[in-house]
This record gives sequence, C-alpha cells and structure tokens, in this order.
Amino acid sequence: MPHRRPGAAGAKQQHFLTGAPIRYYRPRGSEAVRRLIDDGFQAFNAGRLSEACRVYADRMLDPAQDTTIGLTMAGAMTPAGLGGCVIELMERGLVDFLISTGANLYHDLHYALNFTLHRGSPFLDDVELHEHGVIRIYDVLFPADVLLETDAYIREFLVREKFEGPLSSAELHHRLGRDLLQRQPACEEYSVLAKAAAVGVPIYTSSPGDSSIGMNLAAHELLDDGRCMIDPNRDVNEVCAIVLDGEKNGCVIVGGGSPKNFYLQGQPTLWEVYGIPKGGNEYFVQLTTDQAVWGGLSGATPAEAVSWGKVNPGRLPDTVVAYCDSTIAFPLLCEYVVGSRHGRRERKGLMGRIGELVAELKRQASAARA
Repeated sequence: MPHRRPGAAGAKQQHFLTGAPIRYYRPRGSEAVRRLIDDGFQAFNAGRLSEACRVYADRMLDPAQDTTIGLTMAGAMTPAGLGGCVIELMERGLVDFLISTGANLYHDLHYALNFTLHRGSPFLDDVELHEHGVIRIYDVLFPADVLLETDAYIREFLVREKFEGPLSSAELHHRLGRDLLQRQPACEEYSVLAKAAAVGVPIYTSSPGDSSIGMNLAAHELLDDGRCMIDPNRDVNEVCAIVLDGEKNGCVIVGGGSPKNFYLQGQPTLWEVYGIPKGGNEYFVQLTTDQAVWGGLSGATPAEAVSWGKVNPGRLPDTVVAYCDSTIAFPLLCEYVVGSRHGRRERKGLMGRIGELVAELKRQASAARA
C-alpha cells in the first residue's frame, strides 16, 4: 500500500513520526492461530473467545443456516490497522452489512487517500505534539494536515455529487466508496469504504453527526448551500428491513456503544412498532471490555437482550460475550474464521436490494396494522 505525508513538516514533527507505518492487517487463516484457539484457549475469557470463534465459524457461517450477518464497530479500530480484517471479511462474504461509528469510517479515508499513520507512544507530551502539528490517538500518531486534507476531500466529494435531498447513511457511504474507486481504483484493497462499495455491503452509522464526516456535512450545508441530508428514519427502516429479510440473523459486535444498539433495535422495531413477530436474533458474538454490572449498553448481555425480544430465547447457547480488548481479540477471531471450512461464502449484495427489502417491510407492516 503506498503512503504519503501531506504538506511540509518541521524537523520536530518528523521526529515524532519516525515510528513504523500502521498498515491494514489482512488475516489469512493461520493454522497456528486456529490451533492456539482450539487447544490453548480453554478457560476464562480465553475460553469465551474460543467459543465465540466456533459460534461464528461453525454455526453462523453454516450454509444450511443462511444467516444474515451484521458487524458493528465502536471505538477507533481503523486507526489501529484493523480495517484490513473488515475488508477480508467483506471480500469473503463473511459479513453482509456494517454499522460503525463515523470515526472508523473517517479514519479509513486516510488509508484510502494514501496518508500515513505511525506507531508511536501513549506517553508523549501532548502540548508539544499540538505545537508541532501532530495528532495522537493513544499510540497512533499522524500529522494534523492529514485531517485537513481528508476534510478537503470530503467537501470536494460533496460538491461533485450534487446531492439533492435526504438519503440513508448507507447510500452516502456507498457513493463515497464509489468516488474513491473511481479516483484511486487500487484503494479497494486498503479501504473499508471502497471495498464495501465494490462488493455491495451497506455501511450505516448510528450517529451521523458524531464524526468529522458529519462535521464536514454540516459545513457543506452552512457554507455551500448543500442538500446532503442524512435521514435517520431511512437508516432505521433499512436495517429493520435487512433483519426482516434474513432467514436467520447474527451479529458480531466489536466493542459496543451506539452501533451495538442500532443493530439490536431492529428486532424490537419489528415486533414492538410494526407488529411483525420475527422472533429475535439467532446468533450473538460480542468482544467488549465493559461489564453488565455498570448498567451500560456495551455490557448488556445476550440474556438481557432476550427480555427485549432482541435475541431468540431458544438460541442462548449460540450467544457469547468475550471480555477482551477488541484490538487483540478481533484479529484472532478473523484469523480463525477465515481459516475455517466456511471461510468463504456467496455475497448477499444487500446494497443493491435495499429498495425491495424496504418495500417488503412496508407491505408486512401495513398488513399487520390493517
């Protein structure tokens, strides 16, 4: 993957950016990792991660189950180089749609535009970093100009596209990915947004204004009389329609937060709001460091989700929470799944079917109301 650093930088800035470039890691199905997880991860949270791997690889991906799989991502996984895991899963048809924080998608654009993020230290003087134009995400470092040039690309994209009204966040991200592919075709191999556009995977964000993409959308409306408006109602209905269409449904939740609930609320939307008794998700895998005792969403367990109708009560053996750092557990999970006997399957191409799926949701909801 090519890299470039924008603008002119002083010697002190260069001093902070001497760490190795952070590249997107692509899992290849390591037999050694599979053996470690199967034979070495036997108890406590290692045992839960091993269980999560088997639920995903052996049950969710079993062709006989025909499971529609949603991947949710909180936090900042792409700056840590883990967008490559997501790209590999999409390429192989192992996830069908994504729900992500806007930050993950914004920082993915740095890779798409060939900017360089560096390994660094979490113990630097942040005042000094600020004075020399260096941004820090824990131990990830990059020039502040990366933000400015990424922002400029987003605003230029919005002007080029000439949006004329409300659209879903998935449609915005799809058109953004297509724009990237048109301008830099090779970026499909190192951009989540570009790969998703290429293979028809919808990407939603549960909080469109809560990222630099949303900040630039706001600026486009204020300064350019832009008409690109994210309609959250469309997002809710589209995710609900995808869940309704699934023969079975399963989620892989990386972290938790708002993306987790935005996926899981699909089932209550069906039964509680539309009167359609779908029956709850069949599979639930979560990697989180939060615990249920704090009452936070990220710690809410599959058992608790049963009371909301989010998880099928008869499928609790197919649900597992591994209390692990996602930056450690997620690439291990991906290595295991990619190397499994179901490590590739036919893609569902949901982005191209959204219209028909929403129409079917409306038909069933109208019939239930009649």
